[in-house]
Amino acid sequence: MKKIIRAKGFLIGENVEKGKAVVVENGMISDIISTDEIKKYPSAEIEDFGDLVLVPGTVNAHNHCFQSLLRGIAADRPFLEWRDKTLYAYSPKMRLQDIYTGALFAFTEMMKCGATTVSDFFYLHQFGTESDEAIVQAAHDCGIRLVIARTMYDWDGAPEGYRETVSNAYANTKKMMEKYTGGMAKVIPAPHSLHAASPEMVLAGHKLALEFDSPMHIHVAEEPFEVKQVVKERGTTPLRYLNELGVVDSHMAIIHGVWLEPEEIKLLGERKGSLIYCPSSNMFLADGITDIPKYLSSGVNIALGSDGACGNNRISVFEEMRMVAILQKAKTLNALCVNYHDAYQMGMANAAKALDLPIGKIEKGYAADFVAIDCRDFSMQPISRKGNQFLPNLVYSLQPTAIAAVIVNGVTTVKNGKLTLLSEETVLKQVAETMEYLEEG
Repeated sequence: MKKIIRAKGFLIGENVEKGKAVVVENGMISDIISTDEIKKYPSAEIEDFGDLVLVPGTVNAHNHCFQSLLRGIAADRPFLEWRDKTLYAYSPKMRLQDIYTGALFAFTEMMKCGATTVSDFFYLHQFGTESDEAIVQAAHDCGIRLVIARTMYDWDGAPEGYRETVSNAYANTKKMMEKYTGGMAKVIPAPHSLHAASPEMVLAGHKLALEFDSPMHIHVAEEPFEVKQVVKERGTTPLRYLNELGVVDSHMAIIHGVWLEPEEIKLLGERKGSLIYCPSSNMFLADGITDIPKYLSSGVNIALGSDGACGNNRISVFEEMRMVAILQKAKTLNALCVNYHDAYQMGMANAAKALDLPIGKIEKGYAADFVAIDCRDFSMQPISRKGNQFLPNLVYSLQPTAIAAVIVNGVTTVKNGKLTLLSEETVLKQVAETMEYLEEG
């Protein structure tokens, strides 16, 4: 059945267009019409968002859902101490229902902040593929679009539940990739990093990326210690070593990329790779500041991620749009180095490219994923009659109070700032029960 979504305006490209409506079929935008043409669809369901302006749903290209349960634990600690006292201390205790609860909590919070798609870099393998299925179920229950960057991890210094043999990681990831190929759930390979995945594991992930023509995500050069370790063990820097392995190509999306050398950044651009940048997380964990102007000038596709909620601690892509621009201005002393146009695309279409999904635009053939913005919210004002301030205000000043509704796959999942497919009290109750168990365990 066709649905017609009507609103005061739609952000098409980078301009708010009025007098339009969107036709939705099977969760996809089948047409963009004038409001006068609505009568051509007499049997269509009409959902009217009144004076709101609909923008594309934001795309969180890097998250760790279970970490939402660990927010506020071991804050303001050096990276390795933070890791050991949060991730390594609590995640091995998590039951299957806790993994589900963490995912439900993370996905609903970010959706209320305007995310309609999340790529979850997921590595709790203590229940095998049942762990993956738990977060698919959580995404289904709240209505968010999910990409599982299924992490391939074999470093013996990590908790046992993170680790798989190369053959098991390959088989389990392949099984999930075959089962979930797109639509509301998709699985891609994600060797964790050069310090947590052996060369054989990285090659196994890349083999899957080639076999399925899929993106491959991998943490690269987040912290200086990683670079030093790779140089000591491999005799060269991280991206150069990955290039020696033969995996630097258009399938690759690196996460963080804080400490790459200029020539490595240039190489990533030449190979048409992507960077998924998590500015707030890099600040919170004192990782450093990625050289985004260099990535831009090298032709690297740049997407944005929140990272896990215990290392940020917010999970809003709109927040990351603001942060990428103002942090880079502060670093370079150049107000023009990253502008609001750049930041907007990083949170939308660029992230869609890094996930290889038809999302991030209001355009025929794209997913019907929208965020309804209340322009009367103080954070979106002032807006002149010409509307020139709309996009800068969206990137630089929007607060969650301006997000009136969220639509994913043509279904309204947030209305008047509240979840529609499940009770917020139920989510909070499950979080409280899980935290009581984890703290007592």
